[in-house]
Amino acid sequence: MKRYTTLKNALLIVSLGILTFSACKKDNALSLDDELQFAKLEAITISSTSAVSGAGNVTDSLYAMDACKKGNKKTRVELSSLSASIKNYLSANYPGNTFLKAYQIANQTTSALESYVVVVEFNGKPVAVKFDAGGSFIKVLEIREGRNMKGKGGWHAGGLFDNRDGKHRDTLAISAIPVAIKAYMLSTHPADTLVHALVNKDQSIIIISRNIEFYATSFTASNVFIKRIQLPAGPAKVKSIEASVLPSKIPTYLTSTYPNYVFKKAFELKVNGALKGYLVLIDANLTKYAIHFDASGQFTKAVTIR
Repeated sequence: MKRYTTLKNALLIVSLGILTFSACKKDNALSLDDELQFAKLEAITISSTSAVSGAGNVTDSLYAMDACKKGNKKTRVELSSLSASIKNYLSANYPGNTFLKAYQIANQTTSALESYVVVVEFNGKPVAVKFDAGGSFIKVLEIREGRNMKGKGGWHAGGLFDNRDGKHRDTLAISAIPVAIKAYMLSTHPADTLVHALVNKDQSIIIISRNIEFYATSFTASNVFIKRIQLPAGPAKVKSIEASVLPSKIPTYLTSTYPNYVFKKAFELKVNGALKGYLVLIDANLTKYAIHFDASGQFTKAVTIR
C-alpha cells in the first residue's frame, strides 16, 4: 500500500510538472493557430478580396489589423452616429468614398470609449481608418488577406498586397506610358515634366508630373482621363532621392501612421539652395498617398492620390 501511494504521488508530481511546462510554453511561445486567433481578436473583418477591383477570381477574407487591443469591446455603429470631424476627414481625404462599416472600441473593464475604426470603399479598394475617442485621425490600418494573418509579412506572391515585397512591380517606366496618355499630357499640360508613373491593380495609371508644382494625373485602364490633383510640395528645385537618405523622423512617422506601407518615390525640395522639405510617395493597401515633410522631417500634409 505504501509503495502504491508513493508511486501515485510520483505520477501526480510528474503530471503537475507537465501541466506547468505546457502552461509556460503556451504563455511564452504561441502556436501558429493561437497567434492567428490572437490576431483575429485584434482585427476587424472587412470583406472578401473578390469585392476588390483588380483582385481577379481569388476569394479570401480581408482584415484590418491592430484595430483594437486584445480584450477591447468592439461595437458596430452606423455612419449617422459618427462625429462631424470623422465624416469631414473621410470626405476630404477619400472623396466619393462609400461607407462600409464602423466600430467604436471601448475598454472591456471600464467601458470607456477609446477609439473608432471606420471602413470605407475608395476607388474600389477598402480603406480602414482609426480615430481617437474625440474623432481625431490616428492612422490608416494595415489590411491583410486571411492567409497572411500570421507573422509580420502581410503578403504572398500573387496576392492582393504582393507589392509589399518592395520590388515595385507597379512602377511603369516613363518610356512605357501608353501613347494615348502621353498625347493627352502633351496637349493638355504641355509644360509638365513626367517624373514617375504607377499602375494600379485595376490597371488604371497614375502619372506624377511637375510644372513648378507637383501633380498626379489619373487615367483608367483604357487611358481615359479621370482626375488631376496638386500634390503638397510647393515650388522648388527638386531631386529624386532614395528612402535611405530621408531624415529618420520620416520613416518613423510613416511606419506608425501607415503600417506596412510601401515606399514608391521621394523628392528633396530646395529653394535657392536651401533645403525646404521632402515629398514622399507611398502605397498603403493599394491606395497611393503623397506626403510632405518640412526640412527637419516633420509631417506637414498628406494627399490621397488614388
